[in-house]
This record gives sequence, C-alpha cells and structure tokens, in this order.
Amino acid sequence: MMPWLLSGLGLLILLLAGDALVKGAVNLSLRLGVPALIVSLTIVAFGTSAPELLISIQAVLEGAPGLALGNVVGSNTANILLVLGVPAILAAMHTSECNTRKTYNFMIVASLLFIGLAYRGVFDWIAGIILLVAVAFVLGDAFRDAHQHRQACKGDDDEEPEGADPDMPGWRIAVFLVLGLIGLPLGADLLVDNATIIARQYGVSDTVIGLTLVAIGTSLPELATTTMAALRRQADVALGNVIGSNMFNLLAIIGIASLVGPIPVDPEFLRFDLWVMLGASLLLAVFVYGKVNITRGWGILLAALYAGYMLLLLS
Repeated sequence: MMPWLLSGLGLLILLLAGDALVKGAVNLSLRLGVPALIVSLTIVAFGTSAPELLISIQAVLEGAPGLALGNVVGSNTANILLVLGVPAILAAMHTSECNTRKTYNFMIVASLLFIGLAYRGVFDWIAGIILLVAVAFVLGDAFRDAHQHRQACKGDDDEEPEGADPDMPGWRIAVFLVLGLIGLPLGADLLVDNATIIARQYGVSDTVIGLTLVAIGTSLPELATTTMAALRRQADVALGNVIGSNMFNLLAIIGIASLVGPIPVDPEFLRFDLWVMLGASLLLAVFVYGKVNITRGWGILLAALYAGYMLLLLS
C-alpha cells in the first residue's frame, strides 16, 4: 500500500510544483518586463529538465551511458507528443497567438546538430564542447531579446497576462520559483521510484520499466508545468517550456554528461529513435508556422502517436 500512497504523493507534489513554477514565471516576466515566453525558455525549461540532467550524469558515472542518451531522446519525443497532447485534451492551448518561430528554428537546428554528432558514434568531450557552445549561443540570444523587449516597452501599459499580480513582492515570486524548481524533480523521483516498485511487484521487466517509466517519468515536470499553464491559459509558457526543455536536453544535458564520460551511440538510435524525435519536432511546425491552436482533437492525435511509438518500442 505504501508505494501507491507515495506515488500519489509524488503526483500531488508535481502538480503543486508545476502550478508554483508557472505562477513564479509569469510574475517574474511581469516584474522584469520581458515576455513570459523568454522566461519559460530559460528558467522554466532548465528547471523542468533537472531530472534528465541528474539521471544522465548518474547513468554515465555508473557505467550505463546508453541510459543517458535514451533518456534524453525518449524525453524529447515525450515532451512534444505526450506533454503537449495530454494538456490539450484538458484545455485547448491558443498557440496561434505565440511568437515562437525563432526559438522553434533553434530547436530544429539543435536537433540536426545532435543527430549529426550522433553519427560520429560517440558523444565525447569534443561533442560536449560543441553542444555547450550552442546552448550558450541560444541563452545569449534569449537574454538579448529580453533586453530589447524591455527597452522597447518602457512606458507602455501592456495588458497583464492572466495569473500575473503586479503587486506581488519579489520574495514571493522567488518562493514560487524555488518551490517549483525543487518540487518538480522531487515529485518526479518519488513517483518514478514507487511506480517502479509497483511494476516489479506485478512482474514487469526492467527493460519495459526503463523504456516507459524512465522516459515518461523524467518528462513529468514538463507535463505538470504545461498542464497548469494550459489550465491558466498561458499557452506561451506551455509551448516555450517544451521547446526550451528539448533544447536543454539535447545541448546542455548531453553536453555536460559527455564531459563526465563518453556516451556511445547505439546503432538502433540512428536507425529509428532519433528520426522519431526529429519527426515529432517537425510536427510542431503546424502550430508554430501554421498559427494553429492545439485543440482537443490535436491533443488526442499527439497522445495517440505517442502511444503508438510506445507499442512499437515494446513489440
């Protein structure tokens, strides 16, 4: 009974932490005078990618580098199909109003760079430095955009985003951000560990657990944050979180992990999984360039595609 209770507690922590992070991000963007999209592409994205970072470094240190690569590639696919699909079923996201073309282009370039480096057969320190230089460029561009936005909007009375409180003190914003950034990996770890115990009690193999619970589990912070953002009608935070998290996964997490130790590339990744990840990423072009909202119908389709991918992996 205890693993079930702890799993439920982990899920509750995830939802509360996701709500806190969205509140903190929206109010921080209001306080700094920058779009919520930029905050979600940096602070929120890095925070929700914390589980992938911890698991990838631990996997390399423990002599299981393949888990690090599988975790990132699987999480990126889950971020798009599952993390955007499930919240859209609950509440349509008005992504047609989001200006994410440049950051989306960065994500596609990051994906192609990652795949190109994967064909070297190993992510070593050379690949790691290349990836970290790329993430430094992306962050520099984001902060440059933030500065330009602040200069352009001085004196303007822009409409405040929903969930923003112009009178919220700085310490409360900091508390929301800290609770969210700490609570998300904590809740994910609690849920994944106890769900694994439950799965083993029912005779599910470690392979199946790794392919499903680890990839999905490390995407739970993104799922919790995106769900709360969708319910709060913060489509820019939802979409920015997914795009930012995917870039951090490819560039920062594998970049850092490959400096800890070499990560060999399984040929199966080159034949199938990397291309599924790229295909899912290209699917986002419909919403980014087509200015299409992610409605319930799209949410069902995205979630169904992810379910189909899981069935192919497990067949």
